[in-house]
Amino acid sequence: MSLKHPADDDRGRFDQVAESASNFTSSPAFFALCLLVVVAWIASFAVGNTAHHVAGDLMAAVTLMLVALLKNAERRAEGAVQRELDAIAAALLEQRKGNSTAAQDDLAEAIGLHDEV
Repeated sequence: MSLKHPADDDRGRFDQVAESASNFTSSPAFFALCLLVVVAWIASFAVGNTAHHVAGDLMAAVTLMLVALLKNAERRAEGAVQRELDAIAAALLEQRKGNSTAAQDDLAEAIGLHDEV
């Protein structure tokens, strides 16, 4: 459990796995998998009560996992925004002091300007 500020850039194994899972869950393959689970749940009405409960439990488990992934993605996005805001604030302070070059380099790196060029 982490009680650190979201701007702290300490990425653990869980964050890496959660990011990979988040990328998968936003893919068409995951949508197709969810569609199959829903079809299986609908078909379970015809098969019997036990199959219906198993399919419902599977859907509940997938929902719980998606909530955890969503919260992790939200935390990572908040951290990225916080790092950018910190870089903007530092650049403004450095510019005010007259040392704009170093701060603007940090700012360009934080907001990803180097990726666009």
